[in-house]
Amino acid sequence: MSRLVCLVALMLATQCFGFENFITRDGSKLYDGDQEFRFFGIHAPELHRIEDDARGSCKADSRSWGQYFKWPTFDEQKNWIQALTRSGHTAMRVYVLSVSHPEDLKCERETHILRPREPGGMPRLNEKAMRVYDRMIALSEQYDLRLILPFIDHWQWWGGRAELAAFYGESADDFYNTSSKTYEAYLQIIESVITRKNTITGRFYYDEKAIMAWETGNELRMSTSDFVTTTAKRIKGLAPNQLVVDGNYLSITPSSPDDENIDIISNHFYSVNGNNNPQTVINDLTKIAGRKAYIVGEYGLIPTEPMRDIGETIVEQNVNGHSAVGGFVWGFRGHRHDGGFYWHKEGNADYQSYRLPGFPEAFENNEIQVVQLVRELQAKILGKANPAPLPAPLSPKLRKIEDCGELKFMGAPLGRFYRIEKRKEGTENWEAISSSVSDGEVYFKPQQSELFNIAEYTEHGKTYDFRVIALNESGESVPSNVLSWSKKSNVVALKCD
Repeated sequence: MSRLVCLVALMLATQCFGFENFITRDGSKLYDGDQEFRFFGIHAPELHRIEDDARGSCKADSRSWGQYFKWPTFDEQKNWIQALTRSGHTAMRVYVLSVSHPEDLKCERETHILRPREPGGMPRLNEKAMRVYDRMIALSEQYDLRLILPFIDHWQWWGGRAELAAFYGESADDFYNTSSKTYEAYLQIIESVITRKNTITGRFYYDEKAIMAWETGNELRMSTSDFVTTTAKRIKGLAPNQLVVDGNYLSITPSSPDDENIDIISNHFYSVNGNNNPQTVINDLTKIAGRKAYIVGEYGLIPTEPMRDIGETIVEQNVNGHSAVGGFVWGFRGHRHDGGFYWHKEGNADYQSYRLPGFPEAFENNEIQVVQLVRELQAKILGKANPAPLPAPLSPKLRKIEDCGELKFMGAPLGRFYRIEKRKEGTENWEAISSSVSDGEVYFKPQQSELFNIAEYTEHGKTYDFRVIALNESGESVPSNVLSWSKKSNVVALKCD
């Protein structure tokens, strides 16, 4: 299916199956219409931009940690969102808009925010990047996922406040100064994004019901009352039907619990900050005192049992009648377009990103146990005793079969393993040649890793059809598309050896 046909089909689907309501707030609770809205999940930061760890750090970047990035394909975004929603996710917080850095060109990086055309001018949105963002929003609506969208980062990983300030010869700290040029540019970015018209749905972002909330930014730990109040007022003025999250970090902005333009107060828990424990939830709920909704936007990188203790506190703790509305374990990565998963090692920690539905290859990361824990907490936050059975997987997508017989396929949402089938061209009967192929390799590297090779299952001079079927404990998928392949000659065989 061509890109144009995909986008037209997507637009028609969102028109037919869109959300009925914006998410609203009353006191400390969120609502979808008259139904209380609570959520829990694994944080998926890269639904709109991928840090490609398989390529490692870019040596041309003077910062030793500078990464390679790329935009996800239509199939990747759709696959990830389907995996999330079919495993119980109803809301998702993504990562920030990226800001350009002088060494991006050397490292083949593109960003959401481009430097001004003229010195002292306002930054610009990268249309190519924002079309990927459009697609994320449209797909989220199609598959019933509410989004929390933060603007700019405190940190430099994707380009944040320091990169924005560099456009104007100011310091990173000037980002928080509401009289600075950097802050003026930040507000301009907010306005440009919220008033953007989605090229797929045809709606302005402020009219997109899939956007549950706008967040001032990621881990804005130097937030002041002046900064948050001024920013929230601008966001709410542009998007009165969508919620506003104070993206402060490690503390609660003193003015936010009583700010009429703030709906949600958030915190992130990590052991390096000494706050990765259940007591932080209780402390935060006590300070907020029911005046706003409260979420734990990120936590994790700890063993499974402490993760459970925090998660159960998020889901079950009641402080004077008020509980958190949701939380996210860090962090999720999804299938690659041509096979395997993206992955991310968390700094110097012994933790990897989690994949759905969880794989035995990631036993050191307790991936299966963590995914099961998240699904249990999703059920509890909805008042259910147990999670629903995992849905059977959707279909994988078979890609071009390479000359030497390498079989590439994009894994199915919630597929745990795969059956490879063949038949001689012109016949009807399919034969399974392997029933337990996994795409769960932890450090999958596209140039080196191989999912499956069909060469030994064929004869020279004969053409075969191949297809792939995904399986999990609940059943199997509809078969993938069918592709044909033959060993062309002994020369090819010798070349491949």
